[in-house]
Amino acid sequence: MRKFAIAAMFAVIAVPALAGDEHVPMYGEQPKEKTEAQKADDRKAERAYQRSLNNVPDQKAVDPWGAARGDDASKKPATPAKPAVKHSSKDSSKAKSGNPAN
Repeated sequence: MRKFAIAAMFAVIAVPALAGDEHVPMYGEQPKEKTEAQKADDRKAERAYQRSLNNVPDQKAVDPWGAARGDDASKKPATPAKPAVKHSSKDSSKAKSGNPAN
């Protein structure tokens, strides 16, 4: 009886695996030609897809950092950064010795 139950379980598991009649093409194998009905269905689906794209309204440009900058900052034109002031070598050695952050 136990053997019969195990055989039945294997049969139940194997049936769905064998039921798939969809052919998976191997590497280099040419796909089968589509029938006229399949080609018509593909054209119909493509037209429906294009129509659905026309139903989407145009979106305005999104500024993800707009909330961080604020409204007034996004309207100002970007200005280039000012170049750093160069010090002579004598002045920079004094500033470095007195500043522990450097």
